Amino acid sequence: MDIGASLKAVRKIKGLSQRELAKRAGVTNSTISMIEKNSVSPSVSSLKKVLSGLPMSLVDFFSMEDTAASEAKVVYRSDELLDIGDGNLDYKLVGRDYPNRAMSVMSETYPPGSDTGEEMLKHEGEEAAIVIEGKFELTVGDEVFILETGDSYYFNSETPHRFRNPFDEDCRIVSATTPANF
Repeated sequence: MDIGASLKAVRKIKGLSQRELAKRAGVTNSTISMIEKNSVSPSVSSLKKVLSGLPMSLVDFFSMEDTAASEAKVVYRSDELLDIGDGNLDYKLVGRDYPNRAMSVMSETYPPGSDTGEEMLKHEGEEAAIVIEGKFELTVGDEVFILETGDSYYFNSETPHRFRNPFDEDCRIVSATTPANF
């Protein structure tokens, strides 16, 4: 079992940042980070303490992979998609419990006036999407693009980027990112 990947997956399913999990568990943020990167192999007592912030038992944590492998789903109905939006943006994750996901696939809705924030996003991996409905503004590096229905994008996520909808209608996209960040 990949303890780091499993901890990261559970943390993201619970909607917690590394910092929030560390606070709840009473450990440092770097402890969570090192476990998730498999830089350290936590003792049973350390892992139990970290899992208490979720909350989740050691038994549930270690049986998670067996359960996921034996019950890997193929089809996810619309009411089974995990809503990981922030109230302003609507993100629905496909395959949240698929074992060892290598990518995140999402249905995203950007209402008029929505924005991912003034601070540009930047993280490892790649992103791609196709606009299903409406239009929005994509900033990648120093370039600003207006994408409309049928348009798509693909870029290295380490390049600072931002998503905005300054228009009067909702914009819906279907996106994929690697690695599985959510």
